[in-house]
Amino acid sequence: MIEEKLNSVLTGVSGEYFVAAELSKRGFLASITLRNTKGVDILCSNSDASKTVGIQVKSNKGSNRSWILNQKAEDYFADSLFYVFVCLNDNQKHPDYFIVPSKVVANYCKSGHSNWLKTPSKKGQQHKDTPMRKFDDPKENYLDKWNLLLGE
Repeated sequence: MIEEKLNSVLTGVSGEYFVAAELSKRGFLASITLRNTKGVDILCSNSDASKTVGIQVKSNKGSNRSWILNQKAEDYFADSLFYVFVCLNDNQKHPDYFIVPSKVVANYCKSGHSNWLKTPSKKGQQHKDTPMRKFDDPKENYLDKWNLLLGE
């Protein structure tokens, strides 16, 4: 049980470091925030610090283009806030990054959850509301869209 929890924590931490490294490689200034900072995992700015964005990182161990969020994702958005969803690909190849504006994530989570509640379960019953939300990008519309972050 402890190992499983540790793996999920390390998955999140490694995703943050991979994103910070990728941003640095691309010429951005990236600073990982303290663990108790709510809502922003990385502060990122362009090289002359004239534009800054906050980044929320969500990681999964495999290659599934799907991530679990919570209900606050529906209302937590700003023009200067982005999500970077990371697939660690089971350490078989380099991670994949999906860069998504927070407003897109909020709308996706809200409409997706609403549709899920309206759809009967496998047993034909109505789904019970839950604080869990899901974001996925199976068509890879946001794969490597680093230009969305700072408009560069």
